[in-house]
Amino acid sequence: MDISVVIPLFNEEESLPELNAWISRVMNEHAFSYEVIYINDGSTDKSWDVIEQLTNESEHVRGIKFRRNYGKSPALYCGFKEAQGDVVITMDADLQDSPDEIPELYRMVMVEGYDLVSGYKQKRYDPLSKTIPTKLFNATVRRISGIKNLHDFNCGLKAYRKDVVKNIEVYGEMHRFIPYLAKNAGFDKIGEKVVHHQARKYGKSKFGLNRFVNGYLDLLTLWFLSSFGRKPMHVFGFLGTIVFIIGFLAAAFIGADKLIALSRGIPQRLVTDSPYFYISLTMMMIGTQLFLAGFLGDLISRSSSTRNDYQIEKTIRCGE
Repeated sequence: MDISVVIPLFNEEESLPELNAWISRVMNEHAFSYEVIYINDGSTDKSWDVIEQLTNESEHVRGIKFRRNYGKSPALYCGFKEAQGDVVITMDADLQDSPDEIPELYRMVMVEGYDLVSGYKQKRYDPLSKTIPTKLFNATVRRISGIKNLHDFNCGLKAYRKDVVKNIEVYGEMHRFIPYLAKNAGFDKIGEKVVHHQARKYGKSKFGLNRFVNGYLDLLTLWFLSSFGRKPMHVFGFLGTIVFIIGFLAAAFIGADKLIALSRGIPQRLVTDSPYFYISLTMMMIGTQLFLAGFLGDLISRSSSTRNDYQIEKTIRCGE
């Protein structure tokens, strides 16, 4: 099969028939073998009824129904699990992503050899309250992830080589960082294509400004896990040691200063009257706690069933 189109959706009953017809037209014009997988993420409207009707009308359509709303990442995870195409295309169901982009996305993966191609909606039909935070967010992700050539990490229109979606785990709200997840899994040939962005035709956006706050927190989590997930002692142990040494040296200085003053007969207040003494003790306790956190993290990491779960692309033997 050439292409799997994975479409997560929530309350998009009005746009689904038009979107499905559009996808079918593009696929038939280019003679692609394909499947369209709709993931109904707990919709409260008649979206599932529409999907059932589409599956009855076309052998290319499949549907997955969640019992409740879980979010876009779980929907993509289930869609990726079911996808069988050599190239997997993801897009939103609100008609803001154009299926006319699919042939070129397919070509970039299969001919130019990209592992992942992300859409870039250079001209957007969104309010400033959405576009400005988006630009700041993408600039931060570029800096932390090291993927300098992407302008829009969260664009729903993307194309993946099949191996990519079968070797990454999209969870929580990590759909915003799929290129980063792919890079961490060893798929580093990541490209970008300027795509057409259409104004929403039906309904309203399901995302609020809180996604940017959550996005930054998820980004920090992903950065930490990718950098120190298998070696937590390297960060917690190092920080704990530094903090403990600073606290210990400060406490030693306070004690030495007291002893020198006493040896010279200089009146000196009690060590326990100095706020710096308690600051030093606090730093030593925090340093010890950080070190223990790293030690416990290392024990957990070593006992994890995925501690030796590495991405192996190919294995060869003598004579092969």
